[in-house]
Amino acid sequence: MQQLKLDTPYITLGQLLKRLDLISSGGHAKFFLEDVAVKINGQIEHRRGKKIYPQDVVDIEGYEPLQVV
Repeated sequence: MQQLKLDTPYITLGQLLKRLDLISSGGHAKFFLEDVAVKINGQIEHRRGKKIYPQDVVDIEGYEPLQVV
């Protein structure tokens, strides 16, 4: 499982997708989330503004799971 270190208390799902280079801009997050299943701690998530905190596990369809630290 990959780990991602945060320098802030949380990161939004849209920011995370940009940081992982899965999307080129925040506006693309909406379309990405419509096409690709993303789970946060086992729950499917469609909101690009969802806050992700340390210890959360993000599972993006087709990619290795990621733990935020």
